[in-house]
Amino acid sequence: MVRAIALAFMDLGQGRILGIMLSAMAISIVVFILMAGALIWLMTGADPCALGGLGSCRVGIGGSTIGAIALTLLAAWFLFPAVALTVIATFTDQIAAAVEQLHYPQGAQSAQQIGVGRGMLLGLKSAGRLFLFNLVALPFYLLLLVTGVGPFILFVIVNGFAFGRDVAEIAAARHGDRSSRRTWLKSTRGQQHAIGILISALLLVPFVNLLAPVLGTAAGIHLFNGSFWSTRTPAHDRYVHRPTNRPPESSTGL
Repeated sequence: MVRAIALAFMDLGQGRILGIMLSAMAISIVVFILMAGALIWLMTGADPCALGGLGSCRVGIGGSTIGAIALTLLAAWFLFPAVALTVIATFTDQIAAAVEQLHYPQGAQSAQQIGVGRGMLLGLKSAGRLFLFNLVALPFYLLLLVTGVGPFILFVIVNGFAFGRDVAEIAAARHGDRSSRRTWLKSTRGQQHAIGILISALLLVPFVNLLAPVLGTAAGIHLFNGSFWSTRTPAHDRYVHRPTNRPPESSTGL
């Protein structure tokens, strides 16, 4: 796990990964800007007092802007891991190819392209799991507000377990068959969770949190390629073609 994280940090300096990271960051930021714009539009002219039978207090453009910014910042804290992972998943092939060609030529040769469509589906699946985990944890976030640091610790734990599994699945999607991937995922659960918790902690650090999803994805690819070949099932052998220097067997059986 330590090796995977260390190599992932080093890979952030690669030109290809840096370009992907900047693109993913830009898309994620645009998503939240659009969210803020939609909230301003929905809130402008709304009359929350009338709903409670307390007269009228229509929200003007100023109030809606302040409210939208506050809600967007809250949503960014709550939803950023899910949004970022969905965006990153669409770039999985490019990130994996850059990492594998540099460090794991065997993995690069046997890789199966995920494609943008499948990558988006993987990302949406992961985003749904992250959203569900955080939704279940929401009451506990609120209860822990009185402790000050409680919500942050819970955030790291909840998102760490989900995020670690997600980046592992995304990394494994390019190799082997379903059975071999399941075998690997079961054998590396502890390492997946450790990576996920570290990345979730980085999500709490301003500006660094923009790098965390790409860092986690690269770490997942390093974890996978560093251990999968020793745990693969025989069914995976058809995806890996190795030359052999053994002479052909004699037809006489000698």
